[in-house]
Amino acid sequence: MKRTTRLTAALAAVTLAGLLSAGLGAGNREPDASDFRALPPAPASALQISRSQRLSSGRYLSRWTVVRAATAAHARPSASSRVVAELAASAPEGTPNLLTFLQARGGADGAVWVEVRLPVLPNGSVGWVQRRSLGPYSTVDTHLVVDRAQLRATLYRAGQGVFSAPVGIGTAAWPTPAGEFAVRSELSRYASPFYGPISFGTTARSAVLTDWPDGGFVGIHGTDEPWLLPGRVSHGCIRLRNRDILRLEALLPIGTPLTIR
Repeated sequence: MKRTTRLTAALAAVTLAGLLSAGLGAGNREPDASDFRALPPAPASALQISRSQRLSSGRYLSRWTVVRAATAAHARPSASSRVVAELAASAPEGTPNLLTFLQARGGADGAVWVEVRLPVLPNGSVGWVQRRSLGPYSTVDTHLVVDRAQLRATLYRAGQGVFSAPVGIGTAAWPTPAGEFAVRSELSRYASPFYGPISFGTTARSAVLTDWPDGGFVGIHGTDEPWLLPGRVSHGCIRLRNRDILRLEALLPIGTPLTIR
């Protein structure tokens, strides 16, 4: 037993001496270059950083949303401020009531408020709506411009023209209003010789009754009198030849800003 104990103690001493000589314990030495040459090479990094890419500036992007529940639009982002419009969840055509997003801000009441363009008279009206009354945001990079002097509609995508066609607009007695609006619906149920194969509802309103079925709003639609275009021939709506509005249908998303100038 004593012999076994002495042997065990001797082996422990040898092991401790080896560890100390390898640099473990209180008496470790400074490593030299030969120690590092003996180490295996470091493995390749698993992190691969790709080349930087330029992000879109968002210059041509615009956002829109819809009214989720009937609500009031206020003059300022505060429920105590003046009500400037009452907004229903549906547009007169029965489609969601689409609004163009301008900016968002936190109110003094702690709620998030959104400034939107209002589909009311006078054109150009804006108001603040509580965020909780609105649906999710959607984004488009298109912009439809109707030039009343040139009697032409042009659609831009990311700043580049992708469509252009002659149009008919309102007469002096039934003018097509100028301003900033949005395309809020695409409708096929109005398909007829008068309205053509497809129609678009907009948030533009006329101060006089237009020929739009739901009255007062400006529609974009086809025509059974293409020989009248271009011209000032409508009751305020914007008319295109049927072949042109079918081309436009394939390019024009809902929510597209509409400038009438």
